[in-house]
Amino acid sequence: MLSVGVAVVGSTTSAHARTQASERTAAAASTAVTSDFQQVTLAKGPDQVGEPMGLAVLPDGSALHSSRDGTVYHTTLDGLTDVAAKLSVYTHDEDGLQTITLDPHFAKNHWVYAYYAPKLDTPMSNAPDNGTAADFAPYKGYNQLSRFTFTGGKLDLSSEKKIMRVNTDRGQCCHVAGDMHFDGNGNLLLSTGDDSNPFDSDGYDPIDRRPDRNPVYDAERSTANTNDLRGKLLRIKVHNDGTYTTPDGNLFPKGTPKTRPEIYAMGFRNPFRFNVDKATGVVYLADYGPDAGSANPLRGPENTVEYNRITKAGYFGWPYCIGNNTPYTEYDFATGKSGKTFDCAHPVNDAPLNTGQQHLPPAQPAWIWNHYAGNPQFPQLGGQGAPMAGPVYQYDSSLNSSVKFPQSYDGKFFAYEFSQHWVKPITSGSDGKIQSIDTLTDGNDWAKLVEPIDTEFGPDGSLYVLDYGSAWFGGSLDAALYKIEYSPGDKAPTAVIKTDASSGKAPLAVQFDGTGSTDPENDKLTYAWDFDNDGKVDSTSPNPTFTYTSNGQYHAKLTVTDPSGRTGVAALLVTVGNTAPVLSFAQPPNGLTFKDGDQVAWKINVTDPDGTPVDCSKVQVNYSLGHDMHSHNLAQATGCSGTFSMTTAGHTDADDFYGIFTASYTDTSPTAGVPGLTGTTQIVLQPKGRQAEVFRTQSGVQTSPDANAQAKVAVTSIDNGDWIEFDPYDLQGVSKIDFRAASNGAGGTIEVHTDAPDGPLVGTATVGDTSGAYTTVSAPVTDPGGTHKLYFVFKGGSSDLFRLDSFTMS
Repeated sequence: MLSVGVAVVGSTTSAHARTQASERTAAAASTAVTSDFQQVTLAKGPDQVGEPMGLAVLPDGSALHSSRDGTVYHTTLDGLTDVAAKLSVYTHDEDGLQTITLDPHFAKNHWVYAYYAPKLDTPMSNAPDNGTAADFAPYKGYNQLSRFTFTGGKLDLSSEKKIMRVNTDRGQCCHVAGDMHFDGNGNLLLSTGDDSNPFDSDGYDPIDRRPDRNPVYDAERSTANTNDLRGKLLRIKVHNDGTYTTPDGNLFPKGTPKTRPEIYAMGFRNPFRFNVDKATGVVYLADYGPDAGSANPLRGPENTVEYNRITKAGYFGWPYCIGNNTPYTEYDFATGKSGKTFDCAHPVNDAPLNTGQQHLPPAQPAWIWNHYAGNPQFPQLGGQGAPMAGPVYQYDSSLNSSVKFPQSYDGKFFAYEFSQHWVKPITSGSDGKIQSIDTLTDGNDWAKLVEPIDTEFGPDGSLYVLDYGSAWFGGSLDAALYKIEYSPGDKAPTAVIKTDASSGKAPLAVQFDGTGSTDPENDKLTYAWDFDNDGKVDSTSPNPTFTYTSNGQYHAKLTVTDPSGRTGVAALLVTVGNTAPVLSFAQPPNGLTFKDGDQVAWKINVTDPDGTPVDCSKVQVNYSLGHDMHSHNLAQATGCSGTFSMTTAGHTDADDFYGIFTASYTDTSPTAGVPGLTGTTQIVLQPKGRQAEVFRTQSGVQTSPDANAQAKVAVTSIDNGDWIEFDPYDLQGVSKIDFRAASNGAGGTIEVHTDAPDGPLVGTATVGDTSGAYTTVSAPVTDPGGTHKLYFVFKGGSSDLFRLDSFTMS
């Protein structure tokens, strides 16, 4: 089992914050370019960040970060990561431990706030779609806002002060939100999601009022309800004893009938990330939107996401209006008939499940709104599906730090994108008028970001980034905690550790390899290893071997140094006395194709190398649906085998979606004092129908707008020998592939190859002259067995052979 350590960039003399460099002038700072920044890894991989959710940077530059399974990690600037606490949480769908934040007076009181779903008697299964109130009653739950004391590197769970509950409906997806920040007046702000299922609403607003329908299908009961805490931005003043009061200026004064005084702003769908500019009091809040592929006058607007700039209490539209106050249309889910459009200036919530006021404040338009395909009014943002509202940078001229962001970023709001990887500072005037939208990183340039999920400026003025990684619901090898530092000129090296094992029984011989360490200037590096974190140099070899003879957990640390004295540090946790379990899916195969309604059986193989019996009741399996670069957890089960009912969850063949099965298991350690270890595995299932333009890789082709294509985009400029590739695919049960193609000339052929453009040929389809109209051509295929990459290779005697829209397997 290969293990990888992570890098931490240090100073010219240590691995801690580089504070000894001279202050740069404002003139020099104003000329900063993105190449002057450097990405620094503090922690990486599921054993160090879990399934990342929230981030809180401590005054000493170390960080607390949460995993959805209830784990709170503490990572130092030396890259040493330990578990600070493990909360008992309910993890069905998107629930679990969400965000954490520090008290404004943390340096004195050491208080940490957490927002989580406590484990109750609620069933860990899907709630029914339809039924009576008694059918839904067992799924009532709540999310808990609590305060803990952090001391000695641990979160003291016995110190919990339970501050506030947000009632929820469990057993159905989605939208928890749960971000927290303090404003400049010491008020705690908490964002909450609408706790509503979006999948049976065709990508529009979920306002299903049928009396026998599960309440989660009607967002009017929550986000548009003035007497409910969901779909809101709450603002409270927490007192020393853990009680709270509500400050003046919230949306509803205390005592207003059918309202909750905690509400500062309402009408949000999934306000997953927000931040407060403490200098001005302005709240920047990002809200995820639904997935409708196009606008429909009978239903409402296309997919729309928002950045809201909140300067005072108000209502922000959902589920009646979105974006620039574009209204949805009344829709009767029982009859399928549409009514009038909602009135954004005078919204009315007369839903049967509404316990609040009927007449709502006027809907406020978003500050910035966008779509999957982009918005011409904000071209710098491109298309968006998962907006995140990061911090506002406050430049401190008195701060002695060589890595702080320069003065040219002072007052900028740092927007970022979970699905598109970028970080973009936005400058606006006091009136909110946007002056510039810049790019710090596109996530694939000098910085490598997969899916940034939380950001915060640290005490040294650098930007901390928590990255979710590419695997869903269970932790990912590329999930990480980073720092982005301003580092013009000679940059520090990056240390990387690889090992052949990170857990096992004593004596445990571990082969370490540091040769993957790099220096931006390609300088020669020296190596110093400390295998047991005792402060002593145990080896100076690039790839030494060390044998651990005593049970326990050890931080193995590598420090690399360049000729200028700059250092980078990587650390890896080695567990002796327990070996991590190994999981794999015996079925279904990775890449199996599915359609809506298919029943897919799954079976998990779990091996504990220590010989400890496997307890199948502790194996957790999740089914989620990926869409573009985000995902929704649809079902959860426990056991070594079972069946999931596959669903497209309202998505159509025009959408880029896919199924994800994830399994995890935490073993029972055979050695006293040594913790259990978790193993995970994940496979992808592919829809029968797919858009050609969502290929993984390609050679020679282009994608172009096409009004006659299913998703209004097609693969074009196809010449002889060009190809597109998709993976993973298992052709079990597939006998043919239908291609939707169009040609104005002689056309050509589509060859289906596995594993390489010149790999084994499993099928061929011929495209003739279709007079420019799309038609379906078929390729009978032979299943080669197993999981493969699929290459569609285009052949013909001329250029611009045809256009390819989509393909369907059957």
